[in-house]
Amino acid sequence: MKRKHKFEIKVRHVAVTNDILTVDLEDGRTISVPIGWYPRLAHGTPKERANWEISGAGYGIHWGDLDEGLGVEGLLLGKKSNESAESFARWLERRKAVSG
Repeated sequence: MKRKHKFEIKVRHVAVTNDILTVDLEDGRTISVPIGWYPRLAHGTPKERANWEISGAGYGIHWGDLDEGLGVEGLLLGKKSNESAESFARWLERRKAVSG
């Protein structure tokens, strides 16, 4: 069954700096939020943050290198990451182990 999205607004473009996540939407709006709302993005390298793709039929953004995904609906509602501290700590440990 195809999921009906509450917000029928799709992602057009994404830009991430050291401080801000900016998402341009197909309806002409731009959403900008602090990167600190999403710790995995905040801890990613510029290269990892630039490696995003539109997902979920256009209603989401995925960063494969960071195992992070965000949806338009959550961004429009101002939702911050709800990842637990324990989960984030495990993710950081895995990153350290891989990077040596």
